[in-house]
Amino acid sequence: MVSKYIRDIVARRIAGDIVWSNDIGKSLKKWREVFNVLQIDIAKTMGVSPSVISDYEKGRRLPGARFIRRFVDALLRIDEERGWPIVRDLAKAMNIGNPAIIDMREFDRPIPIDKFITTVKGLILSTKTSPQYIYGYTVLDSIEAIESLSGTEFFQIMGMTTQRALIFTRVTTGRSPMVAVRVSPLKPAVVVIHGTRKVDPLAIRLADRENVMLVLSIHNTIQELLNGLNALWY
Repeated sequence: MVSKYIRDIVARRIAGDIVWSNDIGKSLKKWREVFNVLQIDIAKTMGVSPSVISDYEKGRRLPGARFIRRFVDALLRIDEERGWPIVRDLAKAMNIGNPAIIDMREFDRPIPIDKFITTVKGLILSTKTSPQYIYGYTVLDSIEAIESLSGTEFFQIMGMTTQRALIFTRVTTGRSPMVAVRVSPLKPAVVVIHGTRKVDPLAIRLADRENVMLVLSIHNTIQELLNGLNALWY
């Protein structure tokens, strides 16, 4: 599986490479060939004729931003159907992403904490004063995070500001995420745990001790949780 976070970064970098190339047609062809996709296959995925793809690649037509987005999205959809072989290699080559990070966003405006709690279908477990706003969030696979994140990499998941929510998925009791937060010199404003209905009392005590708001998300699935978070952008 490739997270939406990694997929979006790879997509943006490919689109940027196309837009800023000296020859957009050659760049389109280059990326199609990098993904080992035939003109007929990407044309089918995009819902256009192969001659349209050929015209753009040969410079007979100049693509706009919308076409480039559709072109890149088609390449990624085809790669997804194949099990993400190219995107995985590109992510490594571009030195982006960590398997623990499912999604990571910075808001262009502060989000009221009440709205955020409603979005994640959250139950507040801690007793400390809650923040008024958050400015971003990071969604983590808790098992991958525990197994793969070093102390230095923990700084990366904090993004642009610590006034954010760390959202841990695939949680069993909530103890491990709060232990990780406890030993980190940087503390998020909010920790959301998802995947359990029974939270270890130690997790709640640690949240209170660190003055971190602890929230249990009762969304049925990770995808429902992600869909809710995506709605904050519209």
